[in-house]
Amino acid sequence: MRIWSVGYEADEIRTSTDQAPAPVAAVLALGCCLATGRELDDARDAVARGGWSAATRLPGSYLTVARTGATMRIAGDRAGVVTVYWCMEGERVVWATAAAALAAYGRITPDLAVLLAAFSVRGVDVLAGQSHFEGVRRVRPGWALVLRPGHRPRTEPVPAAAGGLSFAEGARMVRERMTTAVARRAAGAGRLSADLSGGVDSGAVTSLAAGSGPLLAVTYTDARMGEQDDVLYAERIAAGQAHITHAWVHGTRDSVQHFDGLTEPAALPFTDTPSFTLGLLAIKQAQLAPAAAYGSRAHLTGRGGDDVLDAVALMVIDQYRAGHRAEAVRRVMALARAKRCAVHPLLWQAARTQRSRYPQALAALAQLLGGPRDLRHPGWAPPWEMLCWCGVTPSAPWLTRSGRLAVADLVARRAADADPLAAPGAVHERLALEVMGDGHATYDQIARQQWGLPLHAPFLDTPVVDVCHAVPGWYRNRPGDYKPLARAAFTPAVPAFLLNRRTKTAFTGSVYTGLRVNAPALRRILSGSVLAEAGLLDASRTVAALDRAVRGEPAPLACLHALIVTELWLATLPTARDTWWEKTTTGEKEAAR
Repeated sequence: MRIWSVGYEADEIRTSTDQAPAPVAAVLALGCCLATGRELDDARDAVARGGWSAATRLPGSYLTVARTGATMRIAGDRAGVVTVYWCMEGERVVWATAAAALAAYGRITPDLAVLLAAFSVRGVDVLAGQSHFEGVRRVRPGWALVLRPGHRPRTEPVPAAAGGLSFAEGARMVRERMTTAVARRAAGAGRLSADLSGGVDSGAVTSLAAGSGPLLAVTYTDARMGEQDDVLYAERIAAGQAHITHAWVHGTRDSVQHFDGLTEPAALPFTDTPSFTLGLLAIKQAQLAPAAAYGSRAHLTGRGGDDVLDAVALMVIDQYRAGHRAEAVRRVMALARAKRCAVHPLLWQAARTQRSRYPQALAALAQLLGGPRDLRHPGWAPPWEMLCWCGVTPSAPWLTRSGRLAVADLVARRAADADPLAAPGAVHERLALEVMGDGHATYDQIARQQWGLPLHAPFLDTPVVDVCHAVPGWYRNRPGDYKPLARAAFTPAVPAFLLNRRTKTAFTGSVYTGLRVNAPALRRILSGSVLAEAGLLDASRTVAALDRAVRGEPAPLACLHALIVTELWLATLPTARDTWWEKTTTGEKEAAR
């Protein structure tokens, strides 16, 4: 249980007390573990009895190291906020929560096929057991790395939490677990701050936190967002809570845009995986400035709320397979009305997805990518696309022949390993959750580096994810009823006017403005593309897509954003071994700097 830790505060390293007379089991939790000492010792006792998964389901979001005798199990959280990586050095296993550190240790290069696939295909578990580096393996969220002397390392799934909760029981448990997640953070933080966008998720977290004491709530807006109703909801929430001090940040007045500050890539903060936050760096700096000035020791966000309180469109297939066939058909018809499109293409695609299996769909996608036909995409998502197992994104035509073959090979390998019994809604729900978890992790890394401010997303805590996903998705998402689980769980702690909200603000207008203002810097990034130099991407096509966006024409904004931050990540990646590691004085072991 001797582990080097770097960047953790003293209160972020928790251990169970020793057993008497001889320790049979031990639990170590690193990160935001909110368990009491008694809860930690109870988990240790469960580990000693063979129930090691109890150590992974304590309140919070953290790394678990559970030892029973000589066997050690290492697991991150279920959402992927904390992820475990490992590699072999001869017969020895080296593991860490940072893939880049292991890559530097083993002098391992980035996996360009993984980076390319991340924004060129959808519905594919691109990483699975891999990482963004060719020789560094990833322990999938919800799995554990098992180490035992004299045995080869292996991974095994964390035993699943009980599922099939009724809506009413699920709502009660969501209320209890979210209250615990927020209240314990508030109790341990001292000064506390929170995002208050005016949406249901951030509004719920802010309202729960305000019930625990003084809170600085920060609302970011700009000239375009000010035309929406978010600011009205945010203002009304803050006015109704005596403990809230409300701070406003106006991006237009502060002259901050999407993609500001990217002219000097070497000066950018480094994250373990490519981070969308780099494209929002100036905005986030302005947004978090009041919290940093306030002296906040924890900043709460509503990130992950969509992933646990709502459900993906493909959950309708799971609903059909669960025997609720008439309700599933009615849901597809309601979806067609909401999208203002013909119902027959959606019903046809739903039937096709229902009849197929995940490995079959992935194999067909691999064949498409590796085939001779040019990849074409309309640049927008047809409504029926949301009911497909998988497919290409609008960025797929940017790939060269070599790039297509690299991604096709990756998808074919995922097809060979895919579960034929997997349900499409559950698969997409898990993938979306892991994307959000990784996004929050990199956002937190940047906030700690740049502004010394830890970020928290209570909705991504493992106990919260477990109970939300134990409620079937077709109960969490009902036609014409926005986030009913939130309303059932948070009434009356959260204002009824917020829980009954039916609108959600889009931010594409601000993205177009940022692309136009920062076009020269972005063209330099895309023109000097590492992926293009490797022969995997056609830089002329990516620059042409950027130019269309600059002119205000329809463009794949999310794909452009993903490519830009991927190129910045590759350009700033510190791979030298002595950047991360140094020899100890004995010369027998190596320690993280």
